[in-house]
Amino acid sequence: MNKEELLAKLKLIIKPYTTNTEAYDNLTEETDFINDLSINSANLVDIVLDIEEAFDVVIDNTDMERMLDVKTAVEIIETKLAQK
Repeated sequence: MNKEELLAKLKLIIKPYTTNTEAYDNLTEETDFINDLSINSANLVDIVLDIEEAFDVVIDNTDMERMLDVKTAVEIIETKLAQK
């Protein structure tokens, strides 16, 4: 899976949790989940759980705490997939 495919899959996971459609439509690696997409911390946990299920990976608490923007999320997912 290349980065564009990963990003597209991640975007689909994020969609139900964001209320800021303009920021979602313009999502980039620099997009911040909380500040840009207005996703609260409880929904951020849901996103992590959905990522684990969609990509068949386990994300530990340390990585979960770092996963605040799209770029970091992609990097963590890529690392986890490479370890499989």
